[in-house]
Amino acid sequence: MSWPQAVLLDFYGTVVEEDDHLVSELCAEISDSITAMPVDPRTVGAYWSELFTRVCADASGPAFATQRELERRSLRQTIRHFGSAADEEALSGRLFAYWQRPVPFPDTAAFLREIACPICIVSDIDRTDIETAMAHLDIKVDLLVTSQDACAYKPRPEPFLLALGLLELPPDQVVHIGDSLTRDVAGANALRIPAAWVNRTGRTRPPTMQVTYEVTDLTSLHQALATAPQLLVDSPGT
Repeated sequence: MSWPQAVLLDFYGTVVEEDDHLVSELCAEISDSITAMPVDPRTVGAYWSELFTRVCADASGPAFATQRELERRSLRQTIRHFGSAADEEALSGRLFAYWQRPVPFPDTAAFLREIACPICIVSDIDRTDIETAMAHLDIKVDLLVTSQDACAYKPRPEPFLLALGLLELPPDQVVHIGDSLTRDVAGANALRIPAAWVNRTGRTRPPTMQVTYEVTDLTSLHQALATAPQLLVDSPGT
């Protein structure tokens, strides 16, 4: 039996570029609109990022809220916290527009075309936004699982378990591919799903984070999966 039997694939930051550049622009605009003492845009960004991470972690089950709602909620609080006069609706609108028309990485099309096993995208973005993005980029995969479907955000187990259930496969027969250590790798580790970390920016991986593959792009990962285990780093659970 070949391995993996299927691929779980993160979308933003892995298949398409994250919205980091846009978030930086928005933080600068929030900073420029602060009426009192000036605040560095990086301070604004750190506050917003921590708040957004926290509200996502709290949004599960009956308390679930969509990614759009959590973005609005965290942005609104960030603007108020710093006493900025920035327009929440205008800033949110620019983020939502990017979510629906993201920029693909150059290696995406070939990777999706050449992977022979089923692909299930597992994403935190709302279903309508990612379906619009995939249609815009003409990306077709076998399955799509969003946090909206699972009523929970990565790294919680619900999105991963929903994907495994739809694929009818156990954790050790798939590989989860993603760029985020805290969401993708941590979530996969918790369920003993082999993880492939796409580290495009040369970040350092903490030793507590276990990965089966660590690569700089999807081209390298495809080669690794085709000729495993030559890029083996750590086996999950060891």
